[in-house]
Amino acid sequence: MRINILSIFFTLLTTYSCNQKIQYINYGDNINSSKVFHEKIDNNYDLNNISGEIIDVCPKKGCWMNVKVDSDTVFVKFKDYGFFVPKTGIEGKSILMSGKIFRDTISVDRLKHYAEDAKKPIEEIESITQPEYKINMIAEAVAIRED
Repeated sequence: MRINILSIFFTLLTTYSCNQKIQYINYGDNINSSKVFHEKIDNNYDLNNISGEIIDVCPKKGCWMNVKVDSDTVFVKFKDYGFFVPKTGIEGKSILMSGKIFRDTISVDRLKHYAEDAKKPIEEIESITQPEYKINMIAEAVAIRED
């Protein structure tokens, strides 16, 4: 009898743990995670919904982040600074993002500012002498996966 009860308990426990839904925490507007989120950009800047993995975040305010989308790195800022993401603990997490994607030149001054925000060594900041042409996103909403 005891073995039957234990078997039922472990069966229910296994079933419950396997059926849990993936949870996301929204920042900005709400994101419907059932929409199609593209995992590649492939020079298609008409996309509005992309997914990726967070590389790093502004440690000062959480006002920007770099996200790996397939083989691209997307520099993400938030629409009208209307929201921020956590400054720590989200690196390596999966993310869903909605907004406007575009290519832009980031000036030397702006790159140095971002490096200062990220608390890079002074030598690294001073070595920035060329602007960068990057994929950018102005996100209206992001949803970070909770593990």
